[in-house]
Amino acid sequence: MKLIEHSNGFTLNYKNEVVIEHTEENPFIFVGKGHATYDMYRGNFKIEENIFERIPLINYKLENDDNVKLTMYTEGYKMLQLDFYEEAGRLICKLNTNDEAINRVWIRLYAEKEEKVYGLGEQFSYFNLRGKNFPLWVSEQGVGRNKQTYETFLADVEDKAGGDYYSTFFPEPTFVSSRKYFFHTDESSYMNFNFKENNYHELEFWHVPDKFIISRKDSFLELLEDITALLGRQAELPEWIYDGVILGIQGGTETCLDKVKKAKELGMPVAGIWAQDWEGKRITPFGKRLMWNWQWNEEMYPGLDTEIKKLSAEGIKFLGYANPYLAIEGNLFKEASGKGYIVKNHIGEDYLIDMGCFYAGVVDLTNPKAFEWYKNVIKVNLIDFGLAGWMADFGEYLPTDAVLYSGESAELLHNKWPALWARLNYEAVEERGKLGEVFFFMRAGFTGSQKYSTMMWAGDQNVNWSLDDGLASVIPAALSLGMCGVGLHHSDIGGYTTLYHMKRTKELMKRWIDFSAFTPMMRTHEGNRPDDNWQFDSDVDTLMHLARMGKVFNKLSPYTKALVKENSDKGIPVMRPVFLHYEEDETCYNLQYEYLYGRDILAAPVYKEGVEKWNVYLPKDNWVHIWTGEEFTGGEIEVEAKEGYPPIFYRKQSEYSKLFSEVGKI
Repeated sequence: MKLIEHSNGFTLNYKNEVVIEHTEENPFIFVGKGHATYDMYRGNFKIEENIFERIPLINYKLENDDNVKLTMYTEGYKMLQLDFYEEAGRLICKLNTNDEAINRVWIRLYAEKEEKVYGLGEQFSYFNLRGKNFPLWVSEQGVGRNKQTYETFLADVEDKAGGDYYSTFFPEPTFVSSRKYFFHTDESSYMNFNFKENNYHELEFWHVPDKFIISRKDSFLELLEDITALLGRQAELPEWIYDGVILGIQGGTETCLDKVKKAKELGMPVAGIWAQDWEGKRITPFGKRLMWNWQWNEEMYPGLDTEIKKLSAEGIKFLGYANPYLAIEGNLFKEASGKGYIVKNHIGEDYLIDMGCFYAGVVDLTNPKAFEWYKNVIKVNLIDFGLAGWMADFGEYLPTDAVLYSGESAELLHNKWPALWARLNYEAVEERGKLGEVFFFMRAGFTGSQKYSTMMWAGDQNVNWSLDDGLASVIPAALSLGMCGVGLHHSDIGGYTTLYHMKRTKELMKRWIDFSAFTPMMRTHEGNRPDDNWQFDSDVDTLMHLARMGKVFNKLSPYTKALVKENSDKGIPVMRPVFLHYEEDETCYNLQYEYLYGRDILAAPVYKEGVEKWNVYLPKDNWVHIWTGEEFTGGEIEVEAKEGYPPIFYRKQSEYSKLFSEVGKI
């Protein structure tokens, strides 16, 4: 770390990279005061701000010995103190202010015009974030996620539910620069990271952050190891996940057993049944919803306690569903409410949230007794009952005006809520001694999810071909999360959201199946309106297609297991940006719909309708087309890409080349 003063300011360098440039004309830090209003409607937020003042801190006093202490002020009044020091090979900056009224901070980090930026949690529309600003706020991702599309327009007009390019279940104030450093802060307020300017990145905080952290390494692999050394790493997945497809089925015990029998008769490797309505269903205008009372519904699923054991003996696991909310008509809500375990409103009553045609309460995870009570619900009603996994859904709906048991600000805890929910699930599994056997998958997250969320899924994509909210969007979502240290990611095969004119087609279903065979988990979903969607068993051809790609997935299991272990040991994601292993190839930095599946497979999923040929960029290496055996040495190529034969290439010199060759013959 080195601070160099010049005629009208200073430059702060760290490991030979400029971090901050400060001059009177372009100060690096501003403070201010403001007030925000948050209008939440079913997990979607309208956020408005009134800035009372924004003050550039031009003047400074420097103390520079082993560390650097900067006192930033204006007109002789000390406003902010920054202490820079090195810890565990990282640059740390602690911030303090002597003015309690300050609740806005803007920090400008030095940037270069050609610099690229990745991360910020799960970003669906853009992988390289340069040229855009990204508000960081946990929310529903919104329908369509593009204000120019018809479905987003309709969702906004009819239900305030249209998303935008930045809306996401899992934001995080962590990013990686192409200059080979990462930035992270533990701050949890509303933030807005702006990467539009050529010469600086402006990071806005609606609270004075305690500190920020910068780490500089020689390679991106080293950076990812360091990010996860700081934030935590995901556990390895249970072995049974690699056995085949997890079939999303609803409708009761008999329906599940019949559909699995039919799939097995056609040779499909079935690893599990995921029945989200195991605890009951309700029908709403949105479609099929659940009862939100997390215990076995014996009426819908008679004999399930016995059938789970029989299925497990056949090598098929049974998975369910839970979330951090309790519907008010259920017995669990009544118990939690009676114990005082529900988040309160400003007059001390249970804060009831509109979930879309029904109401639910939020279990107060800041109350240690409520936390343990809900953890025990998971232990007894899910794990002890025999579920091998579940969708640990939601986490986005904490109102900012809620009154919490801990006395903490709900505005500052809103973003942290999904990580608290992840910790509750993780501890339930760990305390039952089931890590590595039982797992859960989540859509929402924030800092801390790295060490607690055993698997992420991409949330509620539309059942269409849209770039921002369809099949294509899942790829940058996985890559962005991977750059933040979350390396296990999958999606609903076929998508989920079925509204307006949307209906899942057979072609979309098959293309999503093709893509999912080269992810760490294959799981189908019927969607919110199953009768409108093409399903995995809508015809024999689709069943056979899923059976074959399930065999591909299963055959790859030795390789995938090694990737998952590497993610657990080092924090290197399973699905990787191509530049991670080809740092000298500038083209790779702009690829957002191709990815490396580990070191040795390059995948370029087909995400457009009605095509049989596909353009692929291969970095310089010896590549083999997995289906034909044709060899390539890099560059732009066009290949056949019929359904069931997605553009997949493997490195000829890979130690797994024999395995890959066998996969290509399935």
